[in-house]
Amino acid sequence: MTLSELIGRPVPFAEFLGISIVGNEPGVARLEMALRPELMNSFHDAHGGVVMALADVALAVAAITQDGAARGAITVDLSVSFLGPGKGMLRAEARCLRAGRSLAFSEGEIRDAEGTLVAKAIGTFKLRR
Repeated sequence: MTLSELIGRPVPFAEFLGISIVGNEPGVARLEMALRPELMNSFHDAHGGVVMALADVALAVAAITQDGAARGAITVDLSVSFLGPGKGMLRAEARCLRAGRSLAFSEGEIRDAEGTLVAKAIGTFKLRR
């Protein structure tokens, strides 16, 4: 299932990045993205903005799937701690910690193909119904 299929409308930026859903259940999202040269920094690692975008999408998907009526999420706050370089395939796993009537709170991790932790993230999202 693609991200666009999950929320019922196109998500052009996520499609451009090549983000795909590899697993989801209510409140949990597992996504991956293969790095391409144009998504890398001058050290040939994942650009920080790419890692942050993957984290943002993963946390939002976790929030959306926690609430069956949600059809999207707008990022209110996002904090990402970068712990190492991202190489090859990046994998994100995110969990919705709590979803209220309008706000949801999620956390997640980005790992590379070797399973090495690349980044940790926490975010707040306004749910769209």
